[in-house]
Amino acid sequence: MVTDNGIEWALHRLGLLYAAQGKLDEAEKTYQRALQGKEKALGLDHESTLGTVNNLGLVYADQGKLDEAEKMFQRALQGYEKTWGPYSTMTLNIVHNLGNLYKSQGKLDEAENMYQRALQGKEKAKEWGPDHPSTLNTVNNLGVHYADQGKLDEAEKMYQRALQGYEKAWGPDHPSTLDTVRNLGVLYKSQGKLDEAEKMYQQALQGREKAWGPDHTSTLDTVNDLGNLYQSQGKLDETEKMYQRALQGKEKAWGPDHISTLDTANDLGSLYQSQGKLDEA
Repeated sequence: MVTDNGIEWALHRLGLLYAAQGKLDEAEKTYQRALQGKEKALGLDHESTLGTVNNLGLVYADQGKLDEAEKMFQRALQGYEKTWGPYSTMTLNIVHNLGNLYKSQGKLDEAENMYQRALQGKEKAKEWGPDHPSTLNTVNNLGVHYADQGKLDEAEKMYQRALQGYEKAWGPDHPSTLDTVRNLGVLYKSQGKLDEAEKMYQQALQGREKAWGPDHTSTLDTVNDLGNLYQSQGKLDETEKMYQRALQGKEKAWGPDHISTLDTANDLGSLYQSQGKLDEA
């Protein structure tokens, strides 16, 4: 019999730890052991078994093993639908995960269907409702999906809704709030609304500096975003300051050969070249 103190649960928790640490190979092996034990002791469709199936799918997705991830999510979804019905919170979480996976696979219609299903279910579920953080996560992801499809008006509506909900639930400086603020900045830049984009980037930067500090990688990404925006606005002195700050921070945080560091170095080099500063470029 599997109990909260049994070996299968210990393996499941160890898998969670490895996944959180980014040790994906160890997480995969540990979840596989936990899954085999739970299948034998509890059966294929037990809630605990399906929880490990879902977590294994998440690890596969993080590893880029998208076909394996899809099999796990589909199995978990079928099991939860059978046991708990299509509108249970556990079922809807799997639906959301499938939306993320389909988006990664480039299956955009399937992704949208999953996000829409998850959103409608979460809004309806008495445990969550329209303003629950889990519902808002799906709203935000649907906004990202619409933006990637070029449906910018729909994306803006989703981001605005997510932002208002996050600010109400968690406050203006919560990471999820700031992520959505940044998403709105990216969207406004795509729409050519550069002044609105600047306000969003500035808000995201101030919040991330306050929450994580000036040298955190997420802060530096926003610094780089501002540099790109300033260049689009023709504010080249401000652009140079942002790129220099981002480059110095990324070299310190990630090293000179990290892809993000090199991207910023390339941005700065292109700026210098456009200014005729060929030695600096």
